[in-house]
Amino acid sequence: MANTPKDLRYSEEHEWVKTEGDKLRIGITDFAQSELGDIVFVELPEVGTSISADEPFGSVESVKTVSELYAPVSGKIVEVNEDLDDNPEYVNESSYDKAWMIVIEPSDASEIENLMTAEQYEEMINEE
Repeated sequence: MANTPKDLRYSEEHEWVKTEGDKLRIGITDFAQSELGDIVFVELPEVGTSISADEPFGSVESVKTVSELYAPVSGKIVEVNEDLDDNPEYVNESSYDKAWMIVIEPSDASEIENLMTAEQYEEMINEE
């Protein structure tokens, strides 16, 4: 069973969102990394880039495939996890801690309400 922290929100594209004051930390879920297999490369945007909900903002490459990362909410990137450049395996080892991908200042904080709770996300992945 995938690890699904209760204090996060989730997108249908398997990204998680953690609210930290007026910023949002974003990464991919434990379920997503387990489906992808061993991650060998992570491509992330530059700080200062604006992203739009449901639009690609980067990608992860595994030994099996390359998958787009989709923005769960809109905003401006204020931080990027540069540790993933040299340590893409963090995504497999620690998807909610060491492997966060970006931090954004949301342009519309209410967008987070459109995301799933942990319970809703678990229901979705159990149906897949």
